[in-house]
Amino acid sequence: MAWGLEARVPFLDQEFMELAMKIHPKHKLNKIEKYILRKAFDNKNEPYLPESILWRQKEQFSDGVGYSWIDSLVDYSNNMYSDSELEEAQKFYSEDPPKTKEALMYRKMFDNIFPDNKMEIIRWIPRTDWKNVSYDPSGRAQTVHNNLDNKFD
Repeated sequence: MAWGLEARVPFLDQEFMELAMKIHPKHKLNKIEKYILRKAFDNKNEPYLPESILWRQKEQFSDGVGYSWIDSLVDYSNNMYSDSELEEAQKFYSEDPPKTKEALMYRKMFDNIFPDNKMEIIRWIPRTDWKNVSYDPSGRAQTVHNNLDNKFD
């Protein structure tokens, strides 16, 4: 984070926010997120960005590094722990037991780094009661990730 770029800061500008708040919600709710912003940069004669970038699926950071990277973590953790080890871990961790081998791997890493930790770590967990959402510790909870060829008008 010390060397990262935080691209959201310009959108917190007061004048920008005042303009954005004046736009009727029906124009903001489209079949693709950030539609108005994308259209603002959609110049066919002098493109600011290639269409493949401008209209690509929005990704959270973990998926932005590539699906194969996340999939390799899942495969690695599945090979690292047996089903019985996962079952034992679910009994051992009374608070927020890991539901997958990947979650177990992260939990063991944390415990290894902070062995005397007594505080409860609050973390984001996908709401599985929402439509098309499943539990996934890597954050890839939405089924949109199953359709990488998703095209938008």
